[in-house]
Amino acid sequence: MMSRIAEGQGVPRQGGEPRAWKTRAWAELETSRARVLGMLAGLPEAELLRQHSSLMSPLVWDVAHVANYEEQWLLRALGAPAFTDAAFDAIYDAFQHPRATRSELSLLKPEAAFAYAARVREAVREHLDSLPEDSPEPLLAGGYVFGMVAQHEQQHAETLAATLQLMTSLEYRVPSPRPRPRPGAVPLAEVFIPGGPVRLGSDGAWAYDNERPAFVTEVGPFLLDAHPVTNGDYLVFVESGGYEDPRWWHPKGWDFVQAQGLRHPQFWLPQGGHVWLRRRFGVVEPLPKDEPVQHVCWYEADAYARWAGKRLPTEAEWEKAARGSDGTPREHPWGDAAPTEAHANLGGGTWGPAPVGSYPAGVSADGVWGLLGDVWEWTASDFRPYAGFRAFPYREYSEVFFGEDYKVLRGGAWASAPVAVRNGFRNWDFPIRRHIFAGFRCARDVR
Repeated sequence: MMSRIAEGQGVPRQGGEPRAWKTRAWAELETSRARVLGMLAGLPEAELLRQHSSLMSPLVWDVAHVANYEEQWLLRALGAPAFTDAAFDAIYDAFQHPRATRSELSLLKPEAAFAYAARVREAVREHLDSLPEDSPEPLLAGGYVFGMVAQHEQQHAETLAATLQLMTSLEYRVPSPRPRPRPGAVPLAEVFIPGGPVRLGSDGAWAYDNERPAFVTEVGPFLLDAHPVTNGDYLVFVESGGYEDPRWWHPKGWDFVQAQGLRHPQFWLPQGGHVWLRRRFGVVEPLPKDEPVQHVCWYEADAYARWAGKRLPTEAEWEKAARGSDGTPREHPWGDAAPTEAHANLGGGTWGPAPVGSYPAGVSADGVWGLLGDVWEWTASDFRPYAGFRAFPYREYSEVFFGEDYKVLRGGAWASAPVAVRNGFRNWDFPIRRHIFAGFRCARDVR
């Protein structure tokens, strides 16, 4: 990986953030590590080594991959000695080995993987003390590379959550879920978003290369759902025969539905007589109709929107709604304050979406609810670079994925970390992906 650094390209800027970044960097690294350890505590070695789905790595691969990524970027790239060699790096290189084949590799056993992660983290702690906080070097400016590694580990924590949801070999009990708030009044169905300029992207110190450079574009006026589509909303589509009518489906989506025999979102369990259950981390429970629907692919979201006489928003429209139409620059829908448990359902502690209307402190300036947290939101946009994009610090984070094969998701899910969630953050995936914590909201043209 280190040979692929685009040195000096897309150099992060301070973006008005304080130079004293070390305290934040260490806190975010420790938060992410504690989360990963807590999620996997108590799982038998066999379950950590098992390939639970061809879509996902064995859990223990992610543990060592996160540590190896940290070793490469926070030690070797910053001048500290290496723990491992290139052959070891190759085992944990996501681009050399597809997920479906990783169980066949010579992986570290769980005890060794956790020990390796601990050794790397201790070396990082010691090396951090020797680094200047005002370095002009691209990797260190504003603590960029530490933010990159902290976000990377949290993204793998979300991946681990998706793997745990797919597990069928044993019942997984979530560790002490945080209570979700009781919702208030459900907001109005749609919010009018005036047309005009919108600033897309970010120049913040920890923003990724695909968010850069920030720029201004125009969007026309539109209507946007005040909250994500709920299970109850989507159930009407299912029970109205939505999966049996090709009128609503993109041709490739219809082919996918037919080939897979899909009739409802993943993990829903029809019982007959309009009774529905769902499986959530090994527990079967009644389907909560007031939560945002999740585990739907882009084609399912697009079909529902067509059936409802609407469409999916573009990512520019989504970001316009998140930043607000009054022209005030905002890092999050509510402002620049960092997300808290009052603003949004983030960080993985609730182990599921909250009912819509649960976070009034997180409402946008225009009155849109739940733009960050609960579920990733599919958009109509393909994943493409912004004008002036430059890969930094390596092409494989963003550049190799650009094109029409991937659709953009925005906003983060309940399993996403606050450190990796902001108005400008861009996620992407194949339009057939259902196991991720994705839902959607609809938009409509103003007539």
